Amino acid sequence: MLNLIRLRTVAEYAADPDLAPPAPISGREAYDRYVAHTLPFLSESGGGLEMMAAGGNWLVGPDDERWDIVMLVRQKDMATFLAFEQNEAYLAGIGHRTAAAEDTRLLPLTV
Repeated sequence: MLNLIRLRTVAEYAADPDLAPPAPISGREAYDRYVAHTLPFLSESGGGLEMMAAGGNWLVGPDDERWDIVMLVRQKDMATFLAFEQNEAYLAGIGHRTAAAEDTRLLPLTV
């Protein structure tokens, strides 16, 4: 899965106030919390984080479009990925992702 993430400057926890830290944090900090929460569940499902890198503006593409984080996540197949995404314990921390991300794209890839 190719993930493109555009982060908020300040994380927005309105949808998940129970996960909100006592003081405001950046979108990047909230996304780091999401990744730390998610990695054990991803690993348990047989998947893995292959690459996580800082993004930016396109070299070829719209001038006003940027992606702050680019990730490549490996999963055995779509069924395994969907099972991972429905794990209740994983879902308990997804609010960090929602708070962090202004916009996202997810592109399934096959090799």
